[in-house]
Formats: sequence, C-alpha cells, structure tokens
Amino acid sequence: MSEKAAARVKTSLCKKAEELGFDACAIAEADAIPEAPGRLRRFLADGHHATMDWMAETEERRGLPRALWPQASRIITLAMTYAGEGDPLAALDEPTAASISVYARNRDYHDLVKGRLKELAQHLLAQARRQGVEGMVKVFVDTAPVMEKPLAQASGLGWQGKHTNLVSRDLGSWFFLAEIFTDLPLPVDAPETDHCGSCRACLDVCPTQAFPTAYRLDARRCISYLTIEHKGPIPHEFRAAMGNRIYGCDDCLAACPWNKFAQTAREAKLRAREDLVAPRLAELLTLDDAGFRTLFSGSPIKRIGRDRFLRNVLIAAGNSGDPALTEHIVALLGDGNALVRGAAVWALRHLVPAATFKRLADHHEQRETDGDVRAEWVAAQRQ
Repeated sequence: MSEKAAARVKTSLCKKAEELGFDACAIAEADAIPEAPGRLRRFLADGHHATMDWMAETEERRGLPRALWPQASRIITLAMTYAGEGDPLAALDEPTAASISVYARNRDYHDLVKGRLKELAQHLLAQARRQGVEGMVKVFVDTAPVMEKPLAQASGLGWQGKHTNLVSRDLGSWFFLAEIFTDLPLPVDAPETDHCGSCRACLDVCPTQAFPTAYRLDARRCISYLTIEHKGPIPHEFRAAMGNRIYGCDDCLAACPWNKFAQTAREAKLRAREDLVAPRLAELLTLDDAGFRTLFSGSPIKRIGRDRFLRNVLIAAGNSGDPALTEHIVALLGDGNALVRGAAVWALRHLVPAATFKRLADHHEQRETDGDVRAEWVAAQRQ
C-alpha cells in the first residue's frame, strides 16, 4: 500500500471511530514499547500484582505485542469516555450510602466497546481492500494480555500519570481503552510526553497510600483491587480507609487537574444509572443471590458475585456509624458464606456497644465452624 493510500485508510478509520462513539484514535508501531517488559518484570518481582497470578503467567505475551501476535505491525489505540456529570466523589460524603466507581454505574463496557471495535476493524479491512490490500486484525478490550497504557502513550493518545492511569490533555482520564492489532502499514502518530510536572495530587489523595512512589502502584494496597479482584477477607489495616467504597475507587482519578478537560460520556449506556449513583447500604445488605443478579444484570459488578459484593457492603456498613443497620448485619451472621459472616462480625463490632457485641459473640462464635470467621470474632472482642 502506498503512503497516500495508507493515509486515506487512516483518515477513514478515525472518522468511522468517531461515528461509532470513540473519542480518540491513534496509531503506534507494534514494537514501540521496548521498555515495557522490564517495567512489568519489576512490577511482578516486587509482588505489586498481589494475587493476580494471570499477570505473571502471561508475562511474555503481555510485555511485547508481537509476542502476543507476531503478525502485528501497527497498534491502533482508541478511547471512549465514561465521565459523568457532577462530583464523582459526592457519595463519599454519604456514609449510609455506597460509593461505586464511576465506570461501573451502568453497562459493562467490555461488551459495549468490543462490539464497536469489531465493527471498526471490519471497516478498516474494507477500506484496505479498496486500496487493493488484504489485511489482518485482532481486537482487544482489557481482557487480553495487552499493556494498553504504554501502547496508548506510544501512539500519542495520552501519558501514564503518576497514578499509572492514562491521562489525556483533551479527555482527562475518565475513558476506556481498546486496541486493534493489524499488519497494515498505517501511518503512526507521535508519542505523548509526560505533563504531570510537580503535581502529586493523585498520590496524596490515596486513602491507603497505594503508591510506593510516583508512577508505581502496589495493588495489594489499592481499594480497587481489594474490592474487585481480591477474593478473601479484606485485610484489617485497610477496612477503615475503605469508607463506603464498595466497588472500586476513583480518588486518584478525580484528583487529577487534567480532568477539567474531561468530556461527559456520549454513549447513553455508559452514563450512570440513577439507582447506582449512591445506593443505600440498608437495601444492599438485604440482597440474596437472585436479587444481586437482578440488580446488576449487565453490570461489571456482577462478575465479583454476591458474596464478595456483600463483604464490601458490610465493611462500608461498619464504617457508616449508623446503628440502624445493625438488624441487617445480625441477619448476615448466619449467612451461608463464610466471607460474608466474617465481614458481618467486623461491621457489627463497629456499630454496637461492647456488651451487646459480647452477647452476640457468645451465641454465634461457639457455633461457627470456619476458622477465619472464628478469628474475626476473637479479634473483634479484643478491640
């Protein structure tokens, strides 16, 4: 394909991307991130991936795009905004309500973005054929071992800020990323440079000090990891800091001054559902499995399951200072899942007087068969 033909294909590609709802489209060489494998190796060696073993298992393919797909010549990176209106952290000021990460307040973006991405990829191949060239493509939306943020920076879409998320001078940082790998020799864009300067707002605002230094994240301390990826009990040292964050944490994103340029989501399915902006903890505590699945049908929250979700809600309830939630928490002391029962013990200890808690402990602890939950009872009575 000639340079002029390739330029025409790229122009058509970016125009179609905008029509499909993407807010940015940029292209990088497939080998544009040679430093990525070393950074990934250090991240894994330091244990900052926590229990996400799949990151280590896919290290080679994750580090270099051509290790994932040898035919790749170009990486097309795309962004789709999901920013809402108003203060994204407003729910943090309502301790009896739940704070849900902005990205998870409506439909699961994986399904939405992937459908658009496939359509865009087919458009690209059709435009290449019009120039007499047959090409190949592969599409990725977050679930494959792709280092999408370094690739997006290499393509000029944005840069990885000190909080390790991507920041754009045009879009801020409230957007999803997606990629099309192709063997077509499309024109590439200039990489973006760092524009964080001396600002450290994202680092200082983190409730759990999850950044050991700028540009490095320790997932073991990150509330997003703890509430979404972590499968066991929340470590005691982070429970109070979680506040009412029950799914994800947006503090470091919201603190970034570049978000003054953020654009409200154009896609209706990415705009917040009213019932997920600040749902009441009292209502969430009553969810059984069927109720959980119904409420979060089509939502990314559904993938963590009812038990992990209730674990998070119970931590928020314990932090709420609202004794009115006690009745719902006591009911969950007999839940069929040990993870839920253990979190209920902790929540209860923070809402009722010591004498009341001891009476409940005398009744429930002796009947408890799970070692982790018994340990919660013992630890709570020592407080």
